[in-house]
Amino acid sequence: MVAVTVWNEYRHERTDDAVATVYPDGIHETIAEALADDHDVRTATLDDPDHGLTDAALSATDVLLWWGHEAHDEVTDRVVDRVQERVLEGMGFVPLHSAHYSKPFKRLMGTSCSLQYREDGEAERLWVVDPGHPIADGLAESIALPETEMYGEPFDVPEPDRLVFVSWFAGGEVFRSGCCYRRGNGRIFYFRPGHETYPIYEDERVRRVLHNAVEWAAPTEGSPRTFGERE
Repeated sequence: MVAVTVWNEYRHERTDDAVATVYPDGIHETIAEALADDHDVRTATLDDPDHGLTDAALSATDVLLWWGHEAHDEVTDRVVDRVQERVLEGMGFVPLHSAHYSKPFKRLMGTSCSLQYREDGEAERLWVVDPGHPIADGLAESIALPETEMYGEPFDVPEPDRLVFVSWFAGGEVFRSGCCYRRGNGRIFYFRPGHETYPIYEDERVRRVLHNAVEWAAPTEGSPRTFGERE
């Protein structure tokens, strides 16, 4: 069973009535509930000691899911260092929605991770452009979300190793919404849907993506890697 940590700022849900109505127990608890049947899931939030991401907690984590939005700068560099080190060692990392601006994702990408956006509540169609990828397992050719926030290109990230989803929005914009990367021994999957005022993480198709992403990003043994001088 994959050991999963779901991390969330947990700020909007406590300060914004519109968000609290959609996610009364926090976005992290909704995501954790979606994964709990098949994985060993714990949650952590920004205001926990060490943001809930101590060395021991990260050492016991196979895959870390990350949701952040308004408080990226409050994440300490000490914790970012830990997350980066664990990803390089083999921990999976799944940044969600506005976590494109999170410190760990920007550190691992080495770019600004900037994009265009518009909060309009219009429709999105998430197209599966790599149907053979494990993260697309069990999905139809597209996922229609009736209300969402628009993210548009250009998306300032490195070219993905594999691109699983491309989004189309009612305004005509497109966006690379499912990007796979390898950093060191770790697998990273950026997944765009998930604005805080829409119940996107209640959607069974989105939950299927999260389940598949955890399975794909989980560490694998592989062959030993050695560095330094060889005799």
